[in-house]
Amino acid sequence: MNEPLAAELIALRERDLTMRAELASDGSLFDGYHPRMEIVHRANAARLREIIAEHGWPGTPLVGMRGAEAAFLIAQHAISEPPFMRRCRELLSVTVAAGAAPAWQLAYLDDRINVSEDRPQRYGTQLRPGADGRLEPCPLAEPENVERLRRDVGLPPLAEILAKAQPDPPRPGDPAAKAAAELEWRRKVGWIA
Repeated sequence: MNEPLAAELIALRERDLTMRAELASDGSLFDGYHPRMEIVHRANAARLREIIAEHGWPGTPLVGMRGAEAAFLIAQHAISEPPFMRRCRELLSVTVAAGAAPAWQLAYLDDRINVSEDRPQRYGTQLRPGADGRLEPCPLAEPENVERLRRDVGLPPLAEILAKAQPDPPRPGDPAAKAAAELEWRRKVGWIA
């Protein structure tokens, strides 16, 4: 195992989570894609890109479980770089097939990409506020099979996740305007045409 590389990935992950917590504490995280969060995501993605070029996907044999989870989180949060996220999905798919990363990581990344592209997700990992304020899954490709698909990749039942989910706190601003701004952003960065 490459201990220094694992430690670096974990430090990048912590930088991401620290910034997220800071922005969440003042509420600014939830008002569009915060520029400070994007700076962290882009810097982390740039470093992960270099690591991939040198080592391939950093799976558990190379960086251990914590390092591999950090690499996954960095890829999952590279939302302003669609081609990079898609490439990470390809690499992670091969890594999962080789038994060097858990399948749930690929499920989350695949769902994130599908939802960003306005396509249904398979595993129900991406949630949104419903009409009653409680979280619900973004559209599902196979709602009748979602529990089996989740079980197959090591995820807990979606019904259990939704039962434990707390309603999102009300956020100031016009929801329709926020949705329109988010759609425009996804077009701008290349998720949708």
